[in-house]
Amino acid sequence: MSSGPGADSAPAPDDDNGNKHDNGNNPDHDRTSGAASGSKATFSSLKVRNYRLFFTGAIVSNTGTWMARITQDWLVLSLTGSSAAVGITTALQFLPMLLFGLYGGVIADRYPKRRLLLFSQAALGMCGLALAVLTLSGQIQVWHVYLIAFLLGMVTVVDNPTRQAFVSEMVGPRHLRNAVSLNSANFQSARLIGPAVAGVLITAVGSGWAFLLNGLSFLAPIAGLLLMRTSELHRTERAPRGKGQLREGLTYVAGRPELIWPIVLVGFIGTFAFNFPIWLTAFADKVFHAGAGTYGMFNTLMAVGSLAGALLSARRGSSRLRMLVGAAALFGALEITAALSPSFWLFAALLVPIGMMGLTVNVTANSSVQMATDPAMRGRVMSLYMMVFVGGTPLGAPIVGWLTDTYGARVGFAAGGAVAIVAAAAIGLILVRVGGLRVKVDLRPGRPHLRVVPRERLTAAA
Repeated sequence: MSSGPGADSAPAPDDDNGNKHDNGNNPDHDRTSGAASGSKATFSSLKVRNYRLFFTGAIVSNTGTWMARITQDWLVLSLTGSSAAVGITTALQFLPMLLFGLYGGVIADRYPKRRLLLFSQAALGMCGLALAVLTLSGQIQVWHVYLIAFLLGMVTVVDNPTRQAFVSEMVGPRHLRNAVSLNSANFQSARLIGPAVAGVLITAVGSGWAFLLNGLSFLAPIAGLLLMRTSELHRTERAPRGKGQLREGLTYVAGRPELIWPIVLVGFIGTFAFNFPIWLTAFADKVFHAGAGTYGMFNTLMAVGSLAGALLSARRGSSRLRMLVGAAALFGALEITAALSPSFWLFAALLVPIGMMGLTVNVTANSSVQMATDPAMRGRVMSLYMMVFVGGTPLGAPIVGWLTDTYGARVGFAAGGAVAIVAAAAIGLILVRVGGLRVKVDLRPGRPHLRVVPRERLTAAA
């Protein structure tokens, strides 16, 4: 099923009736979920029992994960007083993805994904419990946090591409786009609860209890995986052991503009424009002189916007690359506006649309890449996607942390937004040229003033 090196396209994924999907070699082609392209029911993938179990377990563990993230960031800031130290912690957590992310994709394509997830979820829970024991015993030091953050990243190398690719095995191509959007809605729903609970726990009883609840929360997804009916999974061909599988995955992506350019765009945004732990801790502590509760509130407001963006994405039947580019540019503009905002409440209010646009970028790129990928290559392609999206953080977070410490939170935040705008403009121009498209401006009343049209149509109209 997979293509050889240098091939222009691979066989498209089959739908439930054995029909082929268009791989979408036109960069502006709509990516649809096969037979369900006309169905925009927001929760359609929850009709699948196995996915309901996965979704329910993920709500619990994602809530614990968000509690731990907020607590970890605030703990490091409390221990060191440095935004750069928060950046180092974030960098260490994502460094393994940068170094070993592609190997995680090979493992995800080679072994049973449900079995891999049972292992990875258990390991993530153990990391959370270890951090809880150290904190509750009063022995915690910043190097402990660094070490456990790195270990979490090592587990995520396998967990992330496996979890991404396992979605298609649970729901099949018919509901894939909807399930990708609902996964994001799940994560952002937990983000509404986790930071608020973490802020209360840190203030009331200390950080250790938040870490303990996070560790225990992974029992829920493990139970969901064990309760699944394996006979109802949509089996995909697993990649056999062999040499050159990493190279095959890279070659597969390199020859497809509908894959490579969305991945490049989210790489720039993930590296420089998604460093919210650094910026929000700095704004809460150094700009507005507030505490952990305010930091938790900032994250909750972003989650409100992200959840709205995820639910809107779940209703859309297609993923346009023009939407990806536009959302990325607007995301950067909103970050710059928030960075320059003179008041606390204006800054807080802007976090909602920032969350919505950031989530729209992520879901649109994720679903576009998944739907344009051969199922036998999906683990490797998604590992590359996650490697550049979150694996760039070890490069960007220390730079952004240093910039924030040296020139202030406002400059650091604005710089991240500027990178997003420049990257969106550059990738947009590349996609227009690759797709044989041009931008048409029409100032006549009652007509769209700005459209992307095929180059031939524009020439004929002239």
